[in-house]
Amino acid sequence: MITSLLIANRGEIACRIIRTARAMGIRTVAVYSDADAKALHVRQADEAVHIGPSPARESYLVGAKIIAAAKATNAEAIHPGYGFLSENADFAQAVIDAGLVWVGPRPQSIRDMGLKDAAKARMIAAGVPVTPGYLGEDQSPANLKAEAEKISYPILIKAVAGGGGKGMRRVEAAAEFDDALESCQREAASSFGDDRVLLEKYIHSPRHIEVQVFGDTHGNIVHLFERDCSLQRRHQKVIEEAPAPGMDEATRETLCGAAVRAAKAVDYVGAGTIEFIADASEGLRADRIWFMEMNTRLQVEHPVTEEITGVDLVEWQLRVASGEALPKRQDELSINGWAIEARLYAEDPARGFLPSVGKLEHFDLGDDGRIETGVEDGDAISPFYDPMIAKLIAHGETRGQAIDELAAILDEVEVWPVRTNAGFLFNAVTHPDFAAARLDTGFIAREQDSLVPATDPSNEIWRGAAAVALADDGQDEFAGLAGFRLNAPASAAVALGHGGKFRSIALDVEGPIADVSGFRDDRQIVVFSEGQAYTFDLAARGTVGAKAGDGALIAPMPGKVTAVDVAPGDTVTKGQRILTLEAMKMEHALVAPFDGTVAELTVEAGAQVQVDALLARIEPAAPAETPPGA
Repeated sequence: MITSLLIANRGEIACRIIRTARAMGIRTVAVYSDADAKALHVRQADEAVHIGPSPARESYLVGAKIIAAAKATNAEAIHPGYGFLSENADFAQAVIDAGLVWVGPRPQSIRDMGLKDAAKARMIAAGVPVTPGYLGEDQSPANLKAEAEKISYPILIKAVAGGGGKGMRRVEAAAEFDDALESCQREAASSFGDDRVLLEKYIHSPRHIEVQVFGDTHGNIVHLFERDCSLQRRHQKVIEEAPAPGMDEATRETLCGAAVRAAKAVDYVGAGTIEFIADASEGLRADRIWFMEMNTRLQVEHPVTEEITGVDLVEWQLRVASGEALPKRQDELSINGWAIEARLYAEDPARGFLPSVGKLEHFDLGDDGRIETGVEDGDAISPFYDPMIAKLIAHGETRGQAIDELAAILDEVEVWPVRTNAGFLFNAVTHPDFAAARLDTGFIAREQDSLVPATDPSNEIWRGAAAVALADDGQDEFAGLAGFRLNAPASAAVALGHGGKFRSIALDVEGPIADVSGFRDDRQIVVFSEGQAYTFDLAARGTVGAKAGDGALIAPMPGKVTAVDVAPGDTVTKGQRILTLEAMKMEHALVAPFDGTVAELTVEAGAQVQVDALLARIEPAAPAETPPGA
């Protein structure tokens, strides 16, 4: 058995691997860039080695540095995780040539399945059904267009070396083909250094079904059943589940059998995933499911397979890499219940899913379900890497129970001031079509407007925020309280502001109160409901009923205050600069809306602020008195 392991990755997957390695008594070595010097995976490992600057191309993607780190720390093996160098055959070979154990498939297997056209040709030879299309060598635009006509529109143009949704174009008619081909080839050349493409028939009502396979060095290969990864946004998986809804036993047996044949065709060792596309317009049928590609690594969504099989796939990887046979035979594997995973991203759905970075000043994912994360309260989300914060996994005896549990987990998410997609995920898993398993890869695109949470709080949320404010009003020991939940009215009133609008809320005379969680400080209240975060300013005396046009200067977006030009009590004139906010690499001057006095200033230079935060308030100048006799 391997006794020491270097993890050539970061974040959530590095922490995941460390946990299993520690349970197996294996010493772990982390690697880290400048941005990750204080990261959780570095703190958890037994030893850590710095490998370079923050950009991945100068650290995590430099194989020589990783191998040198393994040598320097006497690590026996290297586990690549997923992403970065995990499917780089040259790196895998370099690890082996350095006398180290590669925790992954043979380099030749990675090469065999790395190019989509060659992989499909190999699958056809192995008797694995593939999507109708063109895989030929003639890449001339005229020939490709002629082949597209033979397949019949709509079609997909896909980069041969593509992945992650890049180098892919849907073409509805021949008139669109030339422009789409040129665009796809340009992106493929830029992203992968290879502009070759293949053509596929576009599948109506497509579902993304994949099968987890596992092989060892003794010739054994098993499957661990299927996953459904149809809920995607821009070809990126968002919610995954196992097993696939609507899958009958006969179709499952055919599908998983094809996956095992695919793995045997490349003499596969370790964890891998065979990905299929299904035409679900008439339900899941064996004759309407085709091979797409193989991922020669552990998948992000592997926990849902672990939850329904009771298997630790990372442990299997380490045992197989150590030369052991697979821990279980095919007849010893079975499905137990249902598991669903949601990917929690640091992004703002209300602003086009723009990444959100910064310090996690408040970070609480609750105590329910299975949480896989690479950060803790007080850590920072870096702009250099994938914005995934955590994976939230629910397991139930039935799909309905798993959905209810995942919704409850998402409702408990509290992340601030970094924005997340938790509210978006909550809306997705509670959508009637998701509950009814009316799924395909276009679900999120069709329903996106209804899935993005409203940014304006409901009346119930306003009252919930007031309840949080009143629960600790005047009690210093509750300042910064986190995790407070309340769903009963109180007999008091409080003045709050949100987005430049202020209201006085009397809980004893108004309607129902949302069941929120939240915390407060001297200036604001943050509450969470169904995964969504809302901020409220604690209104100063005289601001009730105010709005942005009445003198409240509100942050139009997250950013950094680079300059403050006034002080409380200063007299200002209309158009005078009050402060400067730097956001998206641009400076934005916030100016006085009218002549008046600086009644309130909530920030100082250097402060990081979130969108809709109250920055300052200008009180209008009193009107000049009319002279007597005028």
